[in-house]
Amino acid sequence: MSHLAALLLVAAAAATPPEQESVTPGTPPEAPRTLALADAVRSAVEHQPQLLQARAAAEAAAARSDLARSGLLPQLNGTASYSRETANFTPRPGLTTSAARASSSWDTVNFWSFGATLSQLVFDFGQTSGRWRAALASADAQRSSERMTRIQVVLGVEIAYFTARAGKDLVRVARDNLANQENHLRQVEGFVRAGARPDIDLAQARTDRANAEVQLINAQNAYDTEKAQLAQAMGLEAATELDVGDDQLPPVAGEGERLEPLFAEALANRPDIAALEQQARAQELTLGSLRGAYLPMLGASTGIATAGQALDSTATNWNATATLTWNLFQGWATHAQSREAQANLDAARAQVALLRQQTRVDVEQSRLAVRAAKQALSAADVALVNAQQRLRLAERRYETGVGSAIELGDAQVALTTAAAQRVQAEYSVSTSRAQLLRALGREVPGA
Repeated sequence: MSHLAALLLVAAAAATPPEQESVTPGTPPEAPRTLALADAVRSAVEHQPQLLQARAAAEAAAARSDLARSGLLPQLNGTASYSRETANFTPRPGLTTSAARASSSWDTVNFWSFGATLSQLVFDFGQTSGRWRAALASADAQRSSERMTRIQVVLGVEIAYFTARAGKDLVRVARDNLANQENHLRQVEGFVRAGARPDIDLAQARTDRANAEVQLINAQNAYDTEKAQLAQAMGLEAATELDVGDDQLPPVAGEGERLEPLFAEALANRPDIAALEQQARAQELTLGSLRGAYLPMLGASTGIATAGQALDSTATNWNATATLTWNLFQGWATHAQSREAQANLDAARAQVALLRQQTRVDVEQSRLAVRAAKQALSAADVALVNAQQRLRLAERRYETGVGSAIELGDAQVALTTAAAQRVQAEYSVSTSRAQLLRALGREVPGA
């Protein structure tokens, strides 16, 4: 039965034995709860660290846009100071005063000072406003990236769910195979005792039964491993006792359409395309703000200050100031920054073009994969029905003494193979539809 062993061992090739959990003596183990696909997706959206990180990055980008906007708003600063100091007079060259000589004393006096200054940028040829609009575009890009991360996380948990579901079905296939092998063993034992069959048939039946038990153990171990991977995709630190349900993805609207309308939908909906376009827009705005540095900047400020040796005897002064600042030469710094921004803009536009091309391939591959998977599922159904009929005929032939143990074993292998192929075909239909949803930029309803 080497073909049967190879079939189910492939599914468990990457599996490792699960750790034994401690159970309190006298406490019956809890029955695993059945996990629906919607619950798995909801858990991933709430707990997946990758998505939480993307949300935090989007919030940080929004905060940076608020920071960039602050340069356009009034700035109000207040100061207050107290000092204990000497009051010696020190003449300065060119200063006319009645005091002829400098005084020197270690006597100290109090000195209080309070002030407030209000300043406002008037005009800087788009330097500050350009940086703000660039930060807004970057924040929009980060929000789009968050949406794309959400779609990727949902895709990951869907694939993990369907993988575990396929593993559960393979456990069922292995369990059915073991039950059939046990029935065959009992049948062969009766024939051998009656002298109707040689002893070699009994040895073969016992071997087949033992192999079927090994395959069931491996399939169950693979299923447990896949449930642990599903828990990780759901954002859980440890696999809880659960049993996946039989949920499937319904047909995707438009999955049978031609490529062009689906591609147009993907271009309009894909958050990663929107993110790159917004990043390109941010680079374009950054370039404009940098070029504004070639021109002057106009600002205005007003302030009021009061100072004196005692709080009840201070003198108050007020001022208003207009400032024109023009960085005439900065060692070609503005020119270099503009060149860098232009190069970043060119790179961002190239990334958009590259992603559009990749999106077309993604949509086409996913659409064709769905079509092929549905056709394969139909063929697998036919193969399974015929394999079941073949096993029934082989069992009857063996019972009547016409068939051989080899024929019976081959029929059992064919049935198990056909059942496993149907599991794989059903898995391919669900995962292909999940990939198509991702390629189109659609989110699973209720996620």
